[in-house]
Amino acid sequence: MYVDKTLSGIIRAFNDLFGYIVWQDADRVRELITETIPAKVAEDTAFKNARQNPDKENARIEHDKALVRVMTSVMKDDTELFKQFMDHQSFKRWMSDAVFGLAYTQAGRE
Repeated sequence: MYVDKTLSGIIRAFNDLFGYIVWQDADRVRELITETIPAKVAEDTAFKNARQNPDKENARIEHDKALVRVMTSVMKDDTELFKQFMDHQSFKRWMSDAVFGLAYTQAGRE
């Protein structure tokens, strides 16, 4: 079975299989899947070591483990950001000021 491994092929396959999912931020999800997550998996030490050997099956096993670690990290970062925002008034105030400044400036450029 041929699998199109180009970026456009990956996005097309994703949309064909999972286009019914309503994402709050589809662009962010697309960037995570096609850029951020693959880059983090590629930098995983165990996966990098496994890629250096000709045993593709072992590389796949290490990849799958690395992917779980990366997905856990992504979730933890988002959860921690939300927790800090909700639980700490000083962080909430700082973030509100920072995001307002950035969003206001960016909106002015449109």
